[in-house]
Amino acid sequence: GGRYEAVVPHWFYCKVTDTRERWVPFSAQDSERLEAAHGAGKEQAGVVVPTSGGRYDVHLGARQRVAVYWEEEAAEVRRCTWFYKGDKDNKFIPYSESFSEELEEAYMIAVTLGEWKKKLESPNREVIILHNPKLMVHYHPVASSDDWVSTPTEQGRPRTVKRGVENIAVEIPNGEPLQIDHLVFVVHGIGPACDIRFRSIVQCVNDFRNVSLSMLQAHFRKAQEQQQVGRVEFLPVNWHSSLHSTGVDVDLERITLPSINRLRHFINDTILDVFFYNSSTYCQTIVDTVASEMNRLHRLFLQRNPHFRGGVSIAGHSLGSLILFDLLTNQKADPEEKEHCVQGSRTTSGTGGIEEVKEILKKLELSEYCDVFEKEKMDRQALFLCTEENLKEMGIPLGPRMKILHYISSETGMKVCFPHGFTGIVSRTNLNIPLSQVSANYPQLNYKPSIFFAFGSPIGMFLTVRGVKRIDPNYSLPTCKGFFNIFHPFDPVAYRIEPMIVPELEFEPMLLPHHKGRKRMHLELKEGLTRMSVDLKNNLLGSLRVAWQSFTRSPVPALEAGSSEAEAEAEAGAEKQPDTKAEEPPAAVKEETPPINVGRLNRGNRIDYVLQEKPIESFNEYLFALQGHLCYWESEDTVLLVLKEIYQTQGITLDQPLPGSQ
Repeated sequence: GGRYEAVVPHWFYCKVTDTRERWVPFSAQDSERLEAAHGAGKEQAGVVVPTSGGRYDVHLGARQRVAVYWEEEAAEVRRCTWFYKGDKDNKFIPYSESFSEELEEAYMIAVTLGEWKKKLESPNREVIILHNPKLMVHYHPVASSDDWVSTPTEQGRPRTVKRGVENIAVEIPNGEPLQIDHLVFVVHGIGPACDIRFRSIVQCVNDFRNVSLSMLQAHFRKAQEQQQVGRVEFLPVNWHSSLHSTGVDVDLERITLPSINRLRHFINDTILDVFFYNSSTYCQTIVDTVASEMNRLHRLFLQRNPHFRGGVSIAGHSLGSLILFDLLTNQKADPEEKEHCVQGSRTTSGTGGIEEVKEILKKLELSEYCDVFEKEKMDRQALFLCTEENLKEMGIPLGPRMKILHYISSETGMKVCFPHGFTGIVSRTNLNIPLSQVSANYPQLNYKPSIFFAFGSPIGMFLTVRGVKRIDPNYSLPTCKGFFNIFHPFDPVAYRIEPMIVPELEFEPMLLPHHKGRKRMHLELKEGLTRMSVDLKNNLLGSLRVAWQSFTRSPVPALEAGSSEAEAEAEAGAEKQPDTKAEEPPAAVKEETPPINVGRLNRGNRIDYVLQEKPIESFNEYLFALQGHLCYWESEDTVLLVLKEIYQTQGITLDQPLPGSQ
């Protein structure tokens, strides 16, 4: 006989998608933790082991994997030692725990006694033969006409049987760092599906989180080695299901026409969310759901991670970003911050407040009412909070009332920052604001977000439609000091923010650095050709040498690199060309534009960031428009910007700064 060594078990869970079952291995560290709890030998009924970075609990006794932060069907969990090859996709499937024990026992006897060719019967009466340690076969019966013959046979398709997870081709995930440095809540856009493959917000955020783990390994290696960096946790916030559980779907069903059925259902499920958000009834439901869900997740997270000392940021995709923007503009800042918000904007109401009101009345040719306003101690701030009712009570006649209200609404239409941080323009309070915005009661969040990231966001368009002409450069969100508006160049839903702060200047958004550190080859080429044509135009008789230099010159704000192998090779080729920079006049290198002041919405830093399209996308902008709107979840460049900004708040920088980034 030979020496028998016990098999090393690995824990798996069963993922069901569209009735297809797939057995997925837990990470090595999760599996070890589960095995330790299993081996502790005590009553397993009440034992709960957190797995997948604390987002799923495994109830050991019930062998179930349960989602912690969102609703999801519980998945079956199995301690796996023996596997057979499946029918459909050649993936290995684990045998049940009890039958695996039988197989292991038979294997042990065969090894120790050296007696092979062992026959076993599986629970559904199929034959398994252990020929030798390397060859073990499971015979799957062929359906025959003699269905009533129930004796197990060796006929039929043989399937491979393997012992131990190390003998099957399966990738065991590495697991996640235990330390969580920062928490990010992600709010989805319209409809329940978040990307081109119609996946849910949970699956998309899983992708985003996985990309972030690989970006941390690639770009924060030094900080990881010094244990300054763990990871960032991203949690999805789902509001669509609670909106559509109000019974509104049934009402819509009744009035929906029967033709082009699929398209209409798609519209009912998605685009209508935008209309819902503009209706006061449903807007309230949406903001309540988003805020209460974010507060609930925050409480639950702190409960489960009592040692967490990091900050919280929020990210929104599409309509989700607009909901967050409205929520954030209606948060109440601390008193000292409110004062801060006002500094620099001349709307502070000092002792001269009443004098200012007299000036306004004089301008409106209503000086005879000065005494009434003085008697009521009306300063500028109070005037701007007046409703028609208030003016009526003060005994102001209809004509003057209308003039004053018109003045208030036109003034608030140009200013975002009200006295003491009162954000009249972007809020939906019941002030007399132009384009009667929907009035909603905005709930408060339990925390102050560090940064707000908007992906593919229509905020700019909605503000414009609501009658906001301009955002005051001194305005910042009351409780959140960072704001990034990130979009794909072909995203049909995305709009810029910066031109609303500095309308008099025309300038490009910041080009998002590519995660590999250079500009994509085809963009470099496009820019080089553009520059070359300009140079030729300016100096038709100028030597071609100058034009050629301008073509090979690296672009001033060089920002990124190719993602595909072919691009990388092409770039490697391009790099080998002799460096012509030395010959250039120094003036040409110093073409940098002076920094643009885009106000305080993002602490004085740039707000609009544009992703670089892939070479294939630039062939047909329309074809890739929808994909452009749904590309953010797997975009390394987007994830890297988010990580860079989050870790900057903790004083941790990238191993190597990316060219062109701020």
